[in-house]
Amino acid sequence: MRFTPSLLEEIKARLPVSEVVRKRVQLKKSGREFSGLSPFTQEKSPSFFVNDQKMAWFDFSSGQNGNIFDFVMRTEGLTFPEAVERLAAEAGVALPKSTPENIEREKKRATLQEVLELSAKFFEEQLQARGGAKARGYLAGRGMGASVQKQFRLGYAPDEKFALRDYLAGKGATAETMIEAGMLIHGEDIAVPYDRFRDRVMFPICDRSGKVIAFGGRALEKDVPAKYLNSPETPLFHKGSVLYNHHNARKAAHDANGQVIAVEGYVDVIAMTGVGFGNVVASCGTALTPDQCELLWRMAEEPILCFDGDKAGRKAAYRAIDTALPLIGPGKSLRFAFLPDGQDPDDLARSGGQEAVAAVLTASRPLAEVLWTRESEAGPLDTPERRAALERRLDTIVRSIADETLRRYYLDEMRARLNDLLGPRRGGGRAPFQPGQRRGATGRAQGGRFQPPGTPQGYRFQSPGVSSGIAKSVLFTRTGGIPAREATILLLLANHPDLLARHIEDLAGLECTSKDAGRLRDALAALAADRLESDIEVRAALNDMGLAGDLHKAEAMVGVSSVWVLKPEAALEDAEVALQQALVLHRRALALNRELKSAELALAEDATEENVARLREIQSELSTIDGREAALEGFGFMSGRLGRAV
Repeated sequence: MRFTPSLLEEIKARLPVSEVVRKRVQLKKSGREFSGLSPFTQEKSPSFFVNDQKMAWFDFSSGQNGNIFDFVMRTEGLTFPEAVERLAAEAGVALPKSTPENIEREKKRATLQEVLELSAKFFEEQLQARGGAKARGYLAGRGMGASVQKQFRLGYAPDEKFALRDYLAGKGATAETMIEAGMLIHGEDIAVPYDRFRDRVMFPICDRSGKVIAFGGRALEKDVPAKYLNSPETPLFHKGSVLYNHHNARKAAHDANGQVIAVEGYVDVIAMTGVGFGNVVASCGTALTPDQCELLWRMAEEPILCFDGDKAGRKAAYRAIDTALPLIGPGKSLRFAFLPDGQDPDDLARSGGQEAVAAVLTASRPLAEVLWTRESEAGPLDTPERRAALERRLDTIVRSIADETLRRYYLDEMRARLNDLLGPRRGGGRAPFQPGQRRGATGRAQGGRFQPPGTPQGYRFQSPGVSSGIAKSVLFTRTGGIPAREATILLLLANHPDLLARHIEDLAGLECTSKDAGRLRDALAALAADRLESDIEVRAALNDMGLAGDLHKAEAMVGVSSVWVLKPEAALEDAEVALQQALVLHRRALALNRELKSAELALAEDATEENVARLREIQSELSTIDGREAALEGFGFMSGRLGRAV
């Protein structure tokens, strides 16, 4: 099997080195790195170090170093293909078979990359030629002289319709390849495809390894409809998954004590690099995306988002909050730096230099503070209704945080800020909550159990549990083995192997509550790369792995013989609908049960009406997840088992 560089890079990008290594080495955080005892030699003092930013590990006691593939090969005795397959399964990356189609696809990718590299060289040459004088003048006026032009490979696209096309054709490139690479404009009403970029300063966009995958072009004339024009989406370029200058900023971020700065424009990146901040990246013409957040967090725990000091800059910062909140967790947050009104990073760098930029970055604010500012300053708070609306908004927004512990701290933080802003809100005059202070419950204890306020004397309060319907369903009545919903998901994939490749990420991220289910999940994820064609092949492979017994447990849990959609002969479209519904229900049920525990703790510490209401709200939502009520799109749990709704 041939593993392409792009595939290996994708696996490395998804699996931090520390995550792979700590399965065999006990690691401790040591500054920007992790340290531990060498797995290759006997030692008492740590000489083994892991650096996630560099995607590498270093063992000074044995003189070895490498990446995640090297580590698995040397600690587990695997061959390189075996290590790639193992780690690809952990990363949720499907390995393509070495089919003629895949070989052809990789050849096409290589050809596209070659065309883009030739285009970059053409633009560089044109910038330095006589026709590039205007572009050189523009760049010099922005403080980007010859050395900067060379460092960032800046170029110029001539004001001609066929200059690049003819150049690439002379190098053997076909018109179809130029179109697929995004360098030509074409269409049904265009007789002859022509150059996409004309009379523009050109900024090459590179992938993590420094290969050109796209371009951004800045118009030199004022009356052009698009001041900045980016390459379209291509097989190599997905703008929401790329950061401009990423390949340079990775090392610079490590050298800057694990700090990275994100700005909005290419020129901003270059200007800040010019005054000593090489750890700067920019989005490629998009608002911040979840994929870009993950790229930033691989370089730094708290990237600084630097926004213009105008209304548009503040609006962009607020959009970034909504994107990042569901993703944040311990070691994964953001800070926000706002520039003086009317300035962008380029203006500030050229007018104030390194000192002015450093001052703005030093004054950056944490995400929680900017979130509070956004909501509390959204409108007047002069009526009870408006104050209640603020409280409700904050509660709803904060509950989008997936990490349970962090969500709880954010709720406490926002409640503390509300108390500081509005004062005690209830007649009892309870003092404002201070962060770090344990709340005194206003309920009473009875026989060691917490009693909410207003509980009649002699009545024992019981924490809400699941509904009687759920308690009697197959999801709760059968003990041991594989839970029914997990069994349903795994059997849908085992009996319909075409779904494995489509849903490999769902499978890799499936949270299993039993070891049996976990083993089946990992085995099926490994088999996804083999592109097996029938359930018979899947069962044979599982049998070879010694997992036939686990598969039988899953089948016994849901009764496959009476569940038509689980059978191999069921229509693939129906099986996929059932799979998607089961995944949604499974994730929501797990999340609700975690929230239930959190709500019970919150109620025990602070017996407010809001906490009681929240507990009842979770109880009500849990009731709706009763399998017998999940009859969506023609499927449901009938008599405790999945069947067609009638």
